[in-house]
Amino acid sequence: MKQGELPIYLDHNASTPILPEVLDAMLPWLRDHFGNPSSNHLYGRSMRAVVEEARERVASLISCAPSEIFFTSGGTESNNLAIRGVASAIHDRRQVVTSVIEHPATSGPCSHLEQNGYSVFRAPVDGVGQVMPGAVQEALSEETVLVTVMHSNSETGTLQAIEEIAESAHHAGALMHSDAAQSCGKVSIDVQKEQVDLLSIAGHKLYAPQGVGALYVRSGTPIQPLMIGADHEKGLRPGTENVASVVGLGKACEIAQRDLDQEGRRLVLLRNRLWSHLKDNIPGLELNGHPTNRLPNTLNVRFPGVSGIALLAACPLVAASTGSACHAAGDQASAVILAMGVPGQEALGSVRLSLGRSTGEHEIAQAGKSLVQAWHELI
Repeated sequence: MKQGELPIYLDHNASTPILPEVLDAMLPWLRDHFGNPSSNHLYGRSMRAVVEEARERVASLISCAPSEIFFTSGGTESNNLAIRGVASAIHDRRQVVTSVIEHPATSGPCSHLEQNGYSVFRAPVDGVGQVMPGAVQEALSEETVLVTVMHSNSETGTLQAIEEIAESAHHAGALMHSDAAQSCGKVSIDVQKEQVDLLSIAGHKLYAPQGVGALYVRSGTPIQPLMIGADHEKGLRPGTENVASVVGLGKACEIAQRDLDQEGRRLVLLRNRLWSHLKDNIPGLELNGHPTNRLPNTLNVRFPGVSGIALLAACPLVAASTGSACHAAGDQASAVILAMGVPGQEALGSVRLSLGRSTGEHEIAQAGKSLVQAWHELI
């Protein structure tokens, strides 16, 4: 790698760059406009109008009513608001059903409820990382207040059977929440078809700024705010809206909806090309996750005989990760990969390569070549 050369970015599941179109949409609301969206004069009304326009764009991406979208600071807040907010609103049910592979933004609130007297069941996954719907169904009871299962796994990209799980949850009288931070903008989401009651979105996963997100709350769903304050976001999320970032999220959702099919097909071709090159040149390389039913941009592989951290250190041309950026650091096997039944020593060799809009054929060729070379040097 030459001095001053930037590495090839294959960590889009951790965070994405702000698209130029998104930044252009945001700039006027950072530079020229400053009114409070709750004010009734011209300055405030102009800010309120763009917030509501962004709300419509987010709603369109997931096929819901704009009135069901609530802006937050990101995926973590959305998940906390969904999980803890529903639990606070419904007092006669004291069980939550989730999975063993959730992001800390979901597993953390569930553990918090557990520490406060709730029962939490964590459903297992199969060998390709799919949550077992049958295990969820068996765990449900008249005590279940909420089922929360991620839409897709951030490490393997494996998509979950959300519609089937939601049907079981509703049959038991429970609500259904899904963390769609990784899926939103990468695959089609229809909250009506998938029957979710709450769904979380993180802006920085789909080329909007960091620090903005949204929570879909189906109309009529009982939920309480986590913070107490004024009546912003219909009282569910008090605090003056982050207008410029909300505009950015809306624009990013509009672009994602426009390009969803075309960009998805492009990324699948590039991802599969990278997988083929690595598989052909590294004996014993294994795929983590479902071979087809996963996010179009995500490739998680196990490199034999080396740790993923050592491999990436030996390959500075590639910026990637060994798991979720929000999990604990260190040379430890991913809990997600271990939950799939992969032995610990093998799991240590896992690396997540997540492609994005900046990824082209040249980047894939260079990254593949560099990863193969680094592996051979370490063996």
